Amino acid sequence: MKYAVIRTGGKQYRVSEGDVVKIEKLDAEVGAKITLADVLFVGNDDDVKIGTPLVANATVTGEIVDQDRAKKIIVFKKKRRKGYSRQQGHRQYQTSLKITSIEA
Repeated sequence: MKYAVIRTGGKQYRVSEGDVVKIEKLDAEVGAKITLADVLFVGNDDDVKIGTPLVANATVTGEIVDQDRAKKIIVFKKKRRKGYSRQQGHRQYQTSLKITSIEA
């Protein structure tokens, strides 16, 4: 089974062909093909390629499935005995990406 470690949005993800991963928002329409060139690691059952820091000529191709927002998180601050409390919510934008091919 072929897999890779990619870098996008300041984070790293381990992906295989057919996986659907939620990553930081990419500016593209639903159904668009995306090629990610920041491939840090490519592995197979017996063959491994480690980049320094990137694997040369390696790409991961995916298709955008959905553009949505993550679950809401609550940011709550409080200082006891002072009558101070603040509450704020946040929903991060994210992209669902289906991995179609890994080439190294």
